[in-house]
Amino acid sequence: MVKITGVVKGSPADRTGIADGDILVSMNGHDVRDVLDYMFYAAETQVQLVLERSGERFERVICKDEYDDLGLEFESYLMDQKMSCRNQCVFCFIDQMPPGMRKTLYFKDDDARLSFLQGNYVTLTNMTQEDIDRIIRMRLNINVSVHTTNPELRCRMMHNRFAGEKLDYLWQMAEAGIQLNCQIVLCPTLNDGDELRRTLTDFGRMMPNLQSVAVVPVGLSKYRDGLYPLVPFTKETAAQALDLIAEFQEQFLEKYGTRTVFPSDEFFLLAERELPGGDDYEGYPQYENGVGMLRSLADEFDAALEDAEPEHLPRKVTIATGYAPHAFLSALTQKAEKQWEGLTCNVIPIRNDFFGERITVTGLITGQDLIAQLKGKDLGDELLLSSSMIRRDSDVFLDDVTIGEVEEALQTKIRLTANDGYELLDAILGIVY
Repeated sequence: MVKITGVVKGSPADRTGIADGDILVSMNGHDVRDVLDYMFYAAETQVQLVLERSGERFERVICKDEYDDLGLEFESYLMDQKMSCRNQCVFCFIDQMPPGMRKTLYFKDDDARLSFLQGNYVTLTNMTQEDIDRIIRMRLNINVSVHTTNPELRCRMMHNRFAGEKLDYLWQMAEAGIQLNCQIVLCPTLNDGDELRRTLTDFGRMMPNLQSVAVVPVGLSKYRDGLYPLVPFTKETAAQALDLIAEFQEQFLEKYGTRTVFPSDEFFLLAERELPGGDDYEGYPQYENGVGMLRSLADEFDAALEDAEPEHLPRKVTIATGYAPHAFLSALTQKAEKQWEGLTCNVIPIRNDFFGERITVTGLITGQDLIAQLKGKDLGDELLLSSSMIRRDSDVFLDDVTIGEVEEALQTKIRLTANDGYELLDAILGIVY
């Protein structure tokens, strides 16, 4: 049962007399506990609602076009509390955060509903057989953090004695035809090497319902006192991981017509290897996991170079980035400088003092590190930053420093760019639409 907090004026629900404060009990004979139940049953053309008002139950029947919204509003998006993670994974980055940050940054979500609605990854450890049955009944696609298919190792890596047995849910969903995307956070000496080979071999059991797998390297901050003694990837171990993954890509491609498993861009940067071509990413199914972002950016940037018409030369800009993609971005901007005389683009790597020097990705750069390392430098007409540094729908970095505070400290204008080659070149050239 869920309390209705609003009814859209003129909506089907409003026309049938449903009111703010009514309790939604069931839809078409099914109990309603959260947004998944509501969305699934509300999609039908005829919806029989059982509601409660002042302790009395009553019914309403709504006839509408398929998928039309009923017009009911609830206190929260999920119509329920967000489910938190019950694990203490040895690689969890949230456990490696410094103290004193805002409370929301320490929340670990592990909610299957957000997996379906927003693409979040879940571990399955806080789910029940009833949850899996509902996923299968509703035919919901889901994203799963697997890490290893060795039950004992999964328990150890996730510090959860149920983590191994919950793998059975994975096989159940695959056998039932549920489309799955999976991820592996790879940790040297733990789930790499022979253990990774075992996991990828087991993934063959899920075909053809396994859509894609992302393999990403563990990220290690400087705040690891008392945590499991993980070691970072080196050039050699990153290359070994790439070779093993490539072996399985070839096997899957030959047998199923798809590579299925994809290493993140960071592995190629660590191993100092060339990125695969765009076609090798098969439509970028694991883009949000950092798989193919750089290849996509490079291909778009090269295409943009062919048609761009700069209007503001001479022009000088600075791009601040992480150490990992620094050389890659420098190579891109040099193409633009070569094409247009009067264009200067300085790409400056930012050392991550906030989280530690082992963190070399751009998205974890903080405002205070930008200020400390760029203050006093000639940044040119604009400072270009990746929007991945900023909290979604805000102007705040991870350390709560605002864009305005960085602009004031550096005495420059900041322009944010998404991971889009066309947008990056427009920003470099000062083009505004």
